[in-house]
This record gives sequence, C-alpha cells and structure tokens, in this order.
Amino acid sequence: MKSSEDVGQWSIGEVAERFGLATHVLRHWEAVGLLHPAREGGARRRYEKPDVYAVAMILRAKEAGFGLDDIREMFDTDDPVRRKAILGRHRDALAVRIARAQASLALIDCALDCDHDDIASCPHFHAAIDARIGALAPL
Repeated sequence: MKSSEDVGQWSIGEVAERFGLATHVLRHWEAVGLLHPAREGGARRRYEKPDVYAVAMILRAKEAGFGLDDIREMFDTDDPVRRKAILGRHRDALAVRIARAQASLALIDCALDCDHDDIASCPHFHAAIDARIGALAPL
C-alpha cells in the first residue's frame, strides 16, 4: 500500500505535523485565501507539493514580520512592482527590528560582562543606557 508521501499528497494532519502547526491554523490560512488544497471527494483536504511549499513560504514570511494580508497580496499579485513595494516596506521594518534587537543584545552583553555587584552603578552600563537615550535633553 502506498503512503500519502508516495503519491505526493498529504492530509491536513500530516502537513500540520510536518510544520509543528495545529490543523486549525491551516484551515484559517485556507479561509483567508492563502492555501487552496484539493478536496478528496469534495470533503477531505489533500495537500500537494505546491501547497506544502506555500505553507513553508507563509511561515517564513510570518517569521520576517509579514501579516497574512500582505502575504496574500504577494501571493495574489502578478505585478513585480507591487510585490517589490511590499517587500521593501517589510525589509525596512525588519531592519529596524534587527537594529533594536542588536542594541538589546549589546546591553545584555554589557550587563553580563560587568564586574559590579549592582549593574545600576556600573559606569559602562550607564554609558550604554546613555547611548540609547542620547537624543534626550539633559535631565
């Protein structure tokens, strides 16, 4: 007997398990127009390779901060200019999030490397905080 992988089709449960998702997530993505699995006998969903790739792309886009509406718009548009505009907007937002995360990491590293018993009294930690709020007028 052939498995679903042998015929290139998977059930919703198999796809959900492969990606560590709940099945209701896949149903929701289908409801909002991101997925279009075939229906077996009109009822049971059967995911084929393009559907599995779409799930992977959705997950990757979500990791990058895309909302479902923007993901659907990128999937639906044939206009490369529109797609690049969406990607550019999200690239800029991601760059800001990365810069903030790097600043937070530097602050944590500073605290971990500190020899002071109380980090609040460390001049290096104060300098890192001052750099973060540098645009503020003197108190």
